[in-house]
Amino acid sequence: MSYSDFGFIEYLRSILAIATFFLIFLLFTPIILFLLFISFGKASNFVVEKIAPIMVHPVMWVSGISFNVKMHTDELASPAVFIINHSSTLDVLTLLALGLPKVRFVAKWEFQYNPIFLILGRLTGQIFIKRGKTEKAIQTLKKTHRRIKRDELSVMMAPEGSRKHPGIIGPFKKGPFRMAMDLDYPIVPIYFEGNRDLSKGGTMITKSGEVTAHIHEAIDISDWTVDNLPDHIKEVRNRYLNWAGVEEDDVRPIS
Repeated sequence: MSYSDFGFIEYLRSILAIATFFLIFLLFTPIILFLLFISFGKASNFVVEKIAPIMVHPVMWVSGISFNVKMHTDELASPAVFIINHSSTLDVLTLLALGLPKVRFVAKWEFQYNPIFLILGRLTGQIFIKRGKTEKAIQTLKKTHRRIKRDELSVMMAPEGSRKHPGIIGPFKKGPFRMAMDLDYPIVPIYFEGNRDLSKGGTMITKSGEVTAHIHEAIDISDWTVDNLPDHIKEVRNRYLNWAGVEEDDVRPIS
C-alpha cells in the first residue's frame, strides 16, 4: 500500500480522526488523573476496561472504521498473556477498544516521549521496554512479574516486537512466551483482521472499512520447557500465518 492509494476523502477523514484523537485525550486526561488520584491508583483497571474504549471508538467512527470482536472460545481466560499480530498504527486503537479485563500493555519506550502517554501510562501501570536492547527488556519484564502476579493482571504483548518486520507475520520474539512460562499464565492469541489492509502502517492515514479482533482459545503451556519452546513458538506463529492466509515458512523465532 502506498500513499497514492488514499483519496482526498480518506485524507480528510484521517486528519479529522487524528484531531479527534488528541482532543479526546486532552479532555479525558484530567478526568483520568482525578480518578487515579482519589482512588490511590486503584482505578487503573476501570480506566483500561471502560474509559479507553469510550475514548477510541469516536476516532474509529470518524475514520469510517467499523470495529468488531469475534470470540472463537466460550470463555476468555484471565489472567493471561494476550498476544497480537502487529503491522499497523491502527493496532493502538483496536487494542484500547477491546477493553480486556485487568490488562496491562507492553509498549515501546519511545511512547513516553509524549508527556500525556508518559503520565497516563505510568499512572495506570503500563510497561515500557527498550526493544532494541533485549537484555534490558527482559530485566524490565522480570521486575514487573511480582506486581502482575500479585494483582492477577493480564499482559498484552506483540511477539513480532515492532510493526516494521518482513512479511505479513514477522518473526516471533521469545519474550511473551517466556513471560507466560514465568507467570504460569495461558497464552491467548488475538488476530487483528483488516488493520493492515486499511492503514499503511507508518501514519494514522487510513481507509474506511471493517476490522475484526478474533479472540481465540487459550493455549495451555503447562508442558512447555526451555528446550521445546522454539517448537511451540513456531507452532503459534504458524497459526497466525494460517489466519492471515499465508503459507507456512521457515522463519525462526528471534530472541
